[in-house]
Amino acid sequence: MSYSVSGSTITLTRGDTFMALVSITSKDADAIVQPYIPKEGDTVRFAMKRSYDDVEPMLIKNIPIDTMKLIIEPEDTKQLDFGKYVYDIQLTKASGEVDTFIAKAKINITEEVY
Repeated sequence: MSYSVSGSTITLTRGDTFMALVSITSKDADAIVQPYIPKEGDTVRFAMKRSYDDVEPMLIKNIPIDTMKLIIEPEDTKQLDFGKYVYDIQLTKASGEVDTFIAKAKINITEEVY
């Protein structure tokens, strides 16, 4: 495995595949945390930038709600500079409600030998 996840920080070797299950939790009226299962019409999106000041993300990946697997393909990172990037993951419910449930997260793209 050429990647690691610590909290919301991802470390990934440039040009390698990253695959992780994404989970969403919510609090009910009694402040009890429970899993949120996306429903038909919901979308989940990963967006990555060099810095928060960038106007547009350099990478956007839609996360299928049936698998909730985030997959970053080798071609998504093989041309990137080594270094630190930022990302977030956002849920948009069918109703239009938006929840950025992973925010201000970091992704480190590290060197490969070949």
